[in-house]
Amino acid sequence: MVFRKDLGELFASRAFWLTLLAIGPLVGQAFIQAVDTYAEVSGGALPQGLSPLDGVVIPSLGAYELAIMLLFPFVAIRMISAERMSGAWKLMVQWPVTNAGHVLSKLCALTVAWLVALIPFGIAMVLWHCYGGHLYAAEMVSVMLGYLLRFLFTAAISMAAASLVPGAASAAVVVLAFTIGTWAIDFIAAGRGGWLQSLASYTPAAASRTFERGLLRLDVVLVLLIVACVALFITARYLRIGSIPAALAAVIAGAVLALGASHVRASADLSEDRRNSFPIADERALRTIRQPLTISVWLAAEDPRMNDFANVLAKLRRTMRDVNVRYPLEGRSGLFEAYGQIEYRLGGRVARNRSTTEEIVLETIYGIAGVPVPPHSDSAYTGYPLVARPAGAALIFYLLWPVTVSLVWMVSRRNRQTG
Repeated sequence: MVFRKDLGELFASRAFWLTLLAIGPLVGQAFIQAVDTYAEVSGGALPQGLSPLDGVVIPSLGAYELAIMLLFPFVAIRMISAERMSGAWKLMVQWPVTNAGHVLSKLCALTVAWLVALIPFGIAMVLWHCYGGHLYAAEMVSVMLGYLLRFLFTAAISMAAASLVPGAASAAVVVLAFTIGTWAIDFIAAGRGGWLQSLASYTPAAASRTFERGLLRLDVVLVLLIVACVALFITARYLRIGSIPAALAAVIAGAVLALGASHVRASADLSEDRRNSFPIADERALRTIRQPLTISVWLAAEDPRMNDFANVLAKLRRTMRDVNVRYPLEGRSGLFEAYGQIEYRLGGRVARNRSTTEEIVLETIYGIAGVPVPPHSDSAYTGYPLVARPAGAALIFYLLWPVTVSLVWMVSRRNRQTG
């Protein structure tokens, strides 16, 4: 009964229908542009290694990133704020349903809204398949799981803000400030290392990038779920008794649990091209190294070489047991003699060079570890070039989708009025 009520209120919300109306053309624009660009690159001189994940899937999902940050929070906030402002919540707490039941019901209703909003993306992927495009199931699972977790995270934060702050507008400002704060952490932590960089790896934007690469990290999943659960607990607790100490205790407990979850190392590379992993022979060789490896990187955060080296470091952390990375510059330019050097320390042995390429990094580690360099093997991934045009996509996303959503909206509204 409660879920039916929440679902009915959700589908009666103008915010939801306007969000649904906007998502279709946004996904369509991103998809059409991605297919055109993919075709142009495929017809070029070097089409090898083209990945539909990077070329079509991720760009098409860009509209949902905007929706999660700027549109869906209003839908989630309204579900709490409308009942608080109208006084309906005081009556609902007398129902034979716990506060947790009410909050979970609203979260389930929002999840249904999210699944409905994914229909345009599903249409885009069906069109891509009809054009002859390739999709890899494991990569799709990783990407969709990442966006689902980000949606649940944002929905929970939005509901907690609506329960803590009076008024939907004030709650929306709080959620926006929280989002901007995570962006700031992500930006400031680039190239700094230490606890700040560790914290930045669990921001919503960084988590999305992890899943978009086809990398399923259990620690990221657990941290996002813990934060979402804490926010939902605060929503349920604060709506009933308005206990600030209880909210603070929940935040502290969540921080402790998240800290513990951040040390979980289990991960899975679900990408078809194994972009998050070294070649199998190198992985076997690196796993034989038992001593801790310390890497000192004298590079500024804005240096382009830092991005290349960050990918290598991510693979090292997945493969070796104990990898510690130091950034002595701490984000400063550091224009001095040591700038650009990378130092490796392993078991009392030290090596230095300036290369950030994967092959040289591995050879350096093998050299100080006394491990024979395994034979080099080329990647078996050849890519999926495709010269195709987005036939029919403009008609579906720019005309049929808005017309269909508008008609369903009007019919449902008329049924509510006559019912």
